[in-house]
Amino acid sequence: MSLSSNTKAILLLTSPLQVGRTTPQYEILTQGEYKRLAQFLQREGLQPADLLSEGAQSTLQKAKEIVDPIRLQSLLGRGFQLSQAVEHWQARAIWVVSRADAEYPRRIKSRLKDNAPAIFYGCGSRMLLDSGGLAVVGSRHVDETLIHYTENIGRLAAQSSVTIISGGARGIDQAAMRGALENGGRVIGVLADSLELAALNRENRNFLLDDQLVLLSPYDPSAGFHVGTAMARNKLIYAFSDAALVVNSDLHKGGTWAGATEQLEKLHLAPVYVRDGEKASPGLSALRQKGALIWPEPQTKEELQDLLTMQQTPESRLAEPAEVAISVHEEAGEEYHPANQGITVLRLKSLGQGKEDGAGYRLILGKMSGSALPRTAAEIAAELGLPAKEAKKCLEQLVRENLLRKKGRPAKYFPAEQEFSF
Repeated sequence: MSLSSNTKAILLLTSPLQVGRTTPQYEILTQGEYKRLAQFLQREGLQPADLLSEGAQSTLQKAKEIVDPIRLQSLLGRGFQLSQAVEHWQARAIWVVSRADAEYPRRIKSRLKDNAPAIFYGCGSRMLLDSGGLAVVGSRHVDETLIHYTENIGRLAAQSSVTIISGGARGIDQAAMRGALENGGRVIGVLADSLELAALNRENRNFLLDDQLVLLSPYDPSAGFHVGTAMARNKLIYAFSDAALVVNSDLHKGGTWAGATEQLEKLHLAPVYVRDGEKASPGLSALRQKGALIWPEPQTKEELQDLLTMQQTPESRLAEPAEVAISVHEEAGEEYHPANQGITVLRLKSLGQGKEDGAGYRLILGKMSGSALPRTAAEIAAELGLPAKEAKKCLEQLVRENLLRKKGRPAKYFPAEQEFSF
């Protein structure tokens, strides 16, 4: 497993690296502390990796109002523990991605912005992470009728090429995932604990190898269950999805209730549906009063696909930038690579469609909003095969027109409306 310098720094600051331990040896940064530190680094034009450089001492002192410099030094000095942890994760096919990496889920960064987890640990195909789909959640303790109902939802999703997103808990979560996987479907499992055990689970192994299943968590792979982390990860399930179905919920208690009410009252990341019918629980009825929609019980793949397509917002249609990028690269006689999609707009100048065709220029830049990945001028020139001077000139013009922004040293460019943070 190859980690970027930024990811190494973020892991040192935020991960317990608790291989062989039940409790972390150091007081790692909380999500709030790391968020404030990342904002500080951004204002200074720095990246997390700069904290590992020889001249980092002055930066640590400047950040003392956020985190004690001695504490930061202790965390950043855990290089040996990090190497042990990486070796341990690699042996279990667990990968790590940070907010500073191009592979980080675009949907999560776009929707949660600075509140997106600094680190994701995972196992399985990362290609599934921006596929969208249907979140299915519910209570752990339900009868066989609801288990069968939920498995059928997963089965229909598989037949419809719709990804199921769930939390992996007993009961409804596992029934939805099982229904999809056993019928050839795709599943994103967002776990609150025990990723390492789930990755080694024999029942998951073939699905992981066949790229049907990806398991991920913002928490250390060996972390045990904790009510707080289970509640906190609920928003991630909704953020990965185009719509969510609550099959069953307790009233005024439990993770399912907390996650659904957070969406309905505060976050609004995806529309929330609830199961209707004679056995609808008091919790579901209460969610209806808070604005949840009645699940229309789609019976065919066309009905399910239409339902999810109708709910997609412009920012969640992450396939659109790729489609634009493909058409532009094909016109240029190039092979399209997904990594290029965030900077495809810059290729227009070489195609004779730069400032002379301002409408198309701005249209494509608008389509890239929220999904473009920051890059330096040198990276852009290399990836697009442009002369360095031409790429730099085009970038600076886009900055002058307030269509792109640049930050950092060396400067990285990204859409003006995008809030990028490490």
